[in-house]
Amino acid sequence: MFEHTGKGQDAGPLAQVTGEYLERPAPRSLRDSFACVWTHRMPLAPVRQVVIVPDATIDLQWLDGKFRIAGPDSSVQQEIVAAGATVVGFRFRPAVATAWLGASAEEFRDRRVALEDIWGMKARNMAAAVRDHLEAEGIVGAIEAVLARFGPECAAADAAMRAAYTLVAEGPPSGIPLVPWLGRALGMSERTLRRRFDESFGYGPKTLDRILRHQRFLRLAGTEGVSTAMLAAEAGYSDQAHLVRESRRLTGSTPLELRRALRADACHRPSAINSC
Repeated sequence: MFEHTGKGQDAGPLAQVTGEYLERPAPRSLRDSFACVWTHRMPLAPVRQVVIVPDATIDLQWLDGKFRIAGPDSSVQQEIVAAGATVVGFRFRPAVATAWLGASAEEFRDRRVALEDIWGMKARNMAAAVRDHLEAEGIVGAIEAVLARFGPECAAADAAMRAAYTLVAEGPPSGIPLVPWLGRALGMSERTLRRRFDESFGYGPKTLDRILRHQRFLRLAGTEGVSTAMLAAEAGYSDQAHLVRESRRLTGSTPLELRRALRADACHRPSAINSC
């Protein structure tokens, strides 16, 4: 159903403006581990590979009758998606996936990994249980029930890394280098900080900072009547040229191209940009 092709030159449309994307908060029973549940239904007409923009998240996904782990992505990725395919995703809260999965986030960086490769028979039993519940509860309800039943009893977020995520999202005071500031705030050496970030987020503080900054721009990108230069400043870029370089690096598109795509999408449905 899906073929992950990694990076590529023949870029297709952005995934978030292709097909129908809906999301809602995770159910109360799963809320400590997951921020939201989303479904993405591809159009019935065939679509060439779609572009996946890094968003600093890790998802547990259900597709083609199996579970897989998606991300964290450090750069733009592409997937070939079957026409009419529906993917259901459960987005992990920051710094939770490692404890829930029992594996470092670094193992999944820029990859799509079958849950069966990590949990073996347990993952196969989970998939079978979802299929058994489909008729009675529907796909999302069936997955929620199975995750509540099979998920780890204790998979609390790494408190220090959750705090680190918040600090990176807010950013250091103007003119203060990120990594030394984070180390002082968290009481960690630079070496320890890097190791803990790799385990929890799949990459280091600077990469997380770049991705979160670009996500801020994407959330602002559909704003009418505001120049790209102003949006760049509001998102935290030093200038518009800085935004252009980062946008090309992370998405393969210019800020103007992204704004046009997101504006066109907003005319038809709510934005699919990560909001949970």
